[in-house]
Formats: sequence, C-alpha cells, structure tokens
Amino acid sequence: MTAGLGKGARRAGDLMSAATSGPRGSRTRGAGLLIVGLLLVALNLRFALTGVGPLVDDIRRDTALSGTAVGLLSTAPLLALGLVSPFAPRLAARFGAEQVIFGCMLVIAAGVLLRWLPPVALLFAGSVLAGCAIAIGNVLMPGIVKRRFADRAALMTGVYSAGLSVGGSLSAGLAVPIEDAFNGNWHIALAIWALPALVAAVAWLPQLRVWRPAATSVSPPARPAVSLWRDRRAWAVTVFMGLQSLIYYAGAAWLPSILQDRGLSDGAAGGLLSIVLIVGIPFGLATAALSGRMRNQGVLAVVSCMLPVIGWLGLLLGPDALAVPATVVLGIGVSTAFPLALTLIVLRGRDARQTAALSSMAQTFGYTVAALGPLSVGALHDVSGGWSLPLVVLIALVIPELIAALVASRPGFVGERACQPAAPAPAG
Repeated sequence: MTAGLGKGARRAGDLMSAATSGPRGSRTRGAGLLIVGLLLVALNLRFALTGVGPLVDDIRRDTALSGTAVGLLSTAPLLALGLVSPFAPRLAARFGAEQVIFGCMLVIAAGVLLRWLPPVALLFAGSVLAGCAIAIGNVLMPGIVKRRFADRAALMTGVYSAGLSVGGSLSAGLAVPIEDAFNGNWHIALAIWALPALVAAVAWLPQLRVWRPAATSVSPPARPAVSLWRDRRAWAVTVFMGLQSLIYYAGAAWLPSILQDRGLSDGAAGGLLSIVLIVGIPFGLATAALSGRMRNQGVLAVVSCMLPVIGWLGLLLGPDALAVPATVVLGIGVSTAFPLALTLIVLRGRDARQTAALSSMAQTFGYTVAALGPLSVGALHDVSGGWSLPLVVLIALVIPELIAALVASRPGFVGERACQPAAPAPAG
C-alpha cells in the first residue's frame, strides 16, 4: 500500500511539474490553479452554444422566426468558430496564448449579455460575438495543454473535454428552469451565462504571468516545410472533427424539439439532453485516457462513430418508449467522439506549435462544416414537415466520419515527411 501511495505521489508530482514548468523555467503559482482555470475556461466554451436548443419553441413564438431562421441562430456562432479560428495562432504569437484566453472570457461575457436586449438583431449579434471568442479559445487550448502538461497531454485533454461536456450539459439542462424562474423570460436564460465567463476570467488571471508573448510557442512556423492543408493525416483529423461536431451541434440544437414531438415537456426534453451529456462524461474521459495509451485509436473511432447511429436509428424507427434510451446511447456516442477528436489533434501534433496549427486547421474547416448542421436540420424539417429526413441524413454522414476517424487514428505525426532527414547526395 505504501508503494502504491508513493507511486501515486510521484505521478502527481510529475503532473504538477509538467504543469508548472515552462520554456524559460517559468513556473505558475501551482498546478491546482492551472487545472481550475482550464476547467472554468472549458465550461465557458460551451455555455453560450447549447443553451439555445431547449428554448427554440419559445424563441420562435416570441420572434416569429422560422425553423430555418432559428437554425441560423444556432449556426451563426458556429460559422464564427470556423471563420475566426485561423486568426488564433497569430493573436497568440503577438499577445500570448494565456493573455488571449483571458480576453476571450471577457468577450464571451459581452456577447452573451447582448442577447439580453430585446432587438432580434442583437440576439444574433451577441451569438456571433460570443462565437468568435469561443473560436479563439477552442484553437488555443489544445496547444496550451500540449505545452503545459507535456507527457500528460492526452489525460489533460480528457479533463479539458470533460469541462466542455459539462458546460454543454449544464446550459442545456438549466435553460428552461432559469427561464421559468424569471417568469418565462428567455432573454435572461440566454444572458445569464455571462456570469460564469467573468468568474473564469478572474480564475485565469494567475496564468497571465507565465510567459511573455514573445516566449509563446503556439504560433505556426513562419515557413512550414509541408503545409498541413496538403497533408492527408491532417485532413483526416479535420474531417473527423468537422463531422462529429456537426452531429453534436445538430443534436444540441434540435434534439429537444425531437423529444418534445415524442411527448416530452420542454423542461423534460432539455433536462434529458443535459443528463445524457453528463452520463457521457466518464466515457469521454476514458476515451481520452485510452487513446493516449494506444498506438492506433481505430477501435475507439469505430465505437464513437457507431453509437450515435444506434441512437439516431432508435429515434427514427423505435417507438416512443425507446426515445429515452436512444437519447442516452446518442449522448454517450457524441461524448466519446469529441474527446477523441481533440486527443487526436494533440497526439498528431509533434509539438505545441504544430498542435496549435493543426487545431487551427481542424477547427477552421471543422466548425464551418459543423455550422451546416443546425441550419440544414431546421431546413430539412421545414421542407419535409417531420424529423425522418433530417435523421436519415445525419445517419448517412457517419460513413465519411468513420473513414476519416480511422485514417486519423493511425500512428504518426502530421507533416511527417518534412521531419525526415534528406537523403544523402550520391557520390561523385
């Protein structure tokens, strides 16, 4: 037992050492502050995105927006995620990754507060502003994890992804209760998430002293030997990130409405979405931990892609009694796919700089693809008058998702050809 405690202490010490050492021997005030800050930031990278779905019917009733327009409300921040992501490494190179994350928390708070104001235009504007800040944070955090936690990067990626999942589930589950607490005011139910963003900004303050911007190592190389945009493995990671994100956000935006059509109340539908995402968190942590120990993550890729298929099929073909278990299976599936995608970004990057470049590529293209999810599902529902056609399309998308995941799961680094030594010149 003593030996076991000693081994655990050594592993804890290794984790703290990895978290508190930097390129110039700089140290933070403690690994605990870093982990708490990381978790709070992760929570706020989802609060503003998943709280809309349970309130869709009330928003449509009060604003007279069509299903396509409400889908655009969920799509707008995702489009921002895709369009703004390429600027993240440049901002980090100029100001420092930790400093930019602090600014992102403040911008998220400002964007979320805009949704409190009555004009419908500000509802969209606030969502876009928050989405821009979330985009920057999404890109930079994997590089920070890679740099600050060294050989524990896969494990801490799982912790970070768990924070993202908790944030998504809390905002989905609490949206309707918060609305009810404020006499049906959905504006407040959307804007209240500015408070945790400000708390995260305060908790992140100790990280601003870690490195100066000039020492930040998350910017892409000035002259990369091989562009990631021409790298097959990088594209596989990117396509997997995009399609699993599309499935996740389409579900977050419209699953409550699907469940309400199956007879659940507004609060029960939002609560179920929240519960199944929370249930999926341990599976996500296990996926990230296992992926860091495996040379090839193909088995995990198959599981994470096929579970959502089972869930969607249950909602499409099963009786109403199967709606809840089908949703649970779906939630576990999306809760494993996302941590796997994040972990693959970390594992396929050779260092923090390359990880940030791959993260930027995967999330630029990936979230642009993901933005089509809520909008397309809303449009397909409007055209077909039901949920069968949207669910069939979501099921079909699993085929390219699985192919990309299997390719991305193969061992190696992106741009590996550039790292190989040049062949010696022939004699004579």
